Amino acid sequence: MQVADRKTARRSRLTPEREGELYDAVIELLREVGYEALTMDAVATRTRASKATLYRQWQGKPVLVATALRWLKPVPLLEIDTGSLRGDLREVVRCGEHNAERDADLLRGLAHAAHDNPDLQQALRELLIAPELAALDVLLTRAVARGEIAAGTPAMHFVPHMMTGAFVARPLIDAKEADDAFLYEYIDAVILPALGADPAVPARTAVT
Repeated sequence: MQVADRKTARRSRLTPEREGELYDAVIELLREVGYEALTMDAVATRTRASKATLYRQWQGKPVLVATALRWLKPVPLLEIDTGSLRGDLREVVRCGEHNAERDADLLRGLAHAAHDNPDLQQALRELLIAPELAALDVLLTRAVARGEIAAGTPAMHFVPHMMTGAFVARPLIDAKEADDAFLYEYIDAVILPALGADPAVPARTAVT
C-alpha cells in the first residue's frame, strides 16, 4: 500500500487543533536536532502523546515528518488563482515568503536526509511533492486556456525544476537566500520567457 493510501485509510481520532499541535512540535524538533536525530520517543514526549497513537496515525517518522511539512504551507497551491500566469507565480512566492528564509536550512537538511532514506523520500514525494506538482499543472493549464502560453510548450514540464533550481543556486552562487525580490525577478527574466509568456502582462493580485 502506498504512503498516501495508508494515510487516507487511517481513522483519525485527533481534532484538527491537536493535529496542528503535533505538527508544530515535529517542525520544532526538526529545527533543533535534524531528521536523523529526531525520534518518535522525542515527539511523544514533546507532545505528551503515546507512541502507539503516533504510529497508529502516521505509521512512522517519514510519514509524520512529510505530513508536518504540508502543515507548514499557509496556502495550498490549488487555492491560488489570480487570473494571470505572472500573478499566480508571484502569489506562489508570496505565500511562501513568511517562512522561506527560516526554513531554508530545514528543507536542505531534509533533502539531504532523503537521499539516504528511501522511506522519507517516498513520503515526501507522495505527500508533499506530488500534490504540489499536480497543483502547478492546474495553474499552467489555466494559463494555456487563457492563451498566455501555447499548448505543448516544452518548458512547461521544467517549471518545477526551474523554481527549485532558483532556491538551490542562489545560496551557492550569491551566498544569499532566494528571497521574494530575487524570485519575482527570476519569474520575469527566466520562467515566463522560457514558457513564451509576456512578462509585461500585469500580475493581478489575489482576491482577499
